Amino acid sequence: MLLFMLASGLTLIFSLMGVLNFAHASFFMLGAYFAFQLSSVGNFWLGLVLAPLLVGLLGATVERYGLRVVHRHGHVAELLFTFGLAYLIEELVRLVWGRQPVPYRIPEALDFPLFSIGGIDYSAYRGFMFAIAVLVFLGLLALLKRTRVGLMVQAALSHPDVLWALGHNVPRLFMLVFGGGVALAGLAGVIGGNYLVTEPGMAHQMGTILFVIVVFGGLGSLLGAFLASILIGILQTLMVAFDGTLTDLVVGLGGAAPQATGPFHEIWTITPANLAPVLPYLLLVVLLIVRPRGLLGTRET
Repeated sequence: MLLFMLASGLTLIFSLMGVLNFAHASFFMLGAYFAFQLSSVGNFWLGLVLAPLLVGLLGATVERYGLRVVHRHGHVAELLFTFGLAYLIEELVRLVWGRQPVPYRIPEALDFPLFSIGGIDYSAYRGFMFAIAVLVFLGLLALLKRTRVGLMVQAALSHPDVLWALGHNVPRLFMLVFGGGVALAGLAGVIGGNYLVTEPGMAHQMGTILFVIVVFGGLGSLLGAFLASILIGILQTLMVAFDGTLTDLVVGLGGAAPQATGPFHEIWTITPANLAPVLPYLLLVVLLIVRPRGLLGTRET
C-alpha cells in the first residue's frame, strides 16, 4: 500500500502530462524530512498535515518555473530536467540534514500491536498506513470519475485544445496536477519515513521499484498501479519469508539432490530471499514481452 501511495502520484502526473518524473521519489524523501522537522517542533500529526502541502507547493513551483519552460523542447528535455532535479534535491538534503539517518519515529499513539497472527504482532501503525492508502485510492477514483475537476483532467489528456477553446486554463491545471501528484509522494514519505529509515539514500532505494510499479501496472492506469503494488509487495514478502533453497525444492518434489561440485552448484544454494529484490524486474521484463502496455495501461511503454 505504501508502494501504491508513491506510485499513484506519478501515475496521475503521467496520465495528464505524459511526463515520467524521475524526481518523484525525491519528493517522497522530502516529505519524510519535512515531517521529521515539523514533528521536532510540534508533533507527528502536524507533519502529517503540513508536510504534504509543503511538498505539493514546491512541486507546483517546479512545474511553473522549470518543467513548463523545458516542456516545449520535448520529452527528452523533461526527463533530463527531472533527472537532474533528483540529484539536486538529494544533495540539498545532505547539506541541510547531513548524511546520517535522522531520528524520525513512529508516534507513540500508534506504537502498539493491533493484533497478532501466529505469534507475530501486526502494529497499529501498519494499520494506519493501510487505511491512509485505501482512502487515497478511493479519493483519487472519486476525484477523477465523479467531479468536474476530474473530468477536466481526463479531457486535458486527449483534447487540451478543446479545453482552451472552452476558456479553461490548461497550464494552471497541469501545475495543480503536478503539485497534487508530488504531494501524494510527500504524504507517502510522511507515513513511510518513520516506518522505514529517513536518510538521503531513501529516494534512490524507492525510485527504482517505483518505476517498476508504474510500468508494470500500465502507464497512466491508477487501478493498474494499485494492482501492481499489491502483487509485487505480496510476492516479495512471501519470498523473503520462505525458508529453503532450490535443492530443497527438488528433493521435496522427489528428485535427487544436485551434486555439490558441479559447474553451476552455486545456483542450487540460492534462497527465495536472495531472489526477492530481483523478482519485480524479472516480472517486468516478462510482462513487457507479453503485454507491452502493462496490466491495464492504454499506452505502449
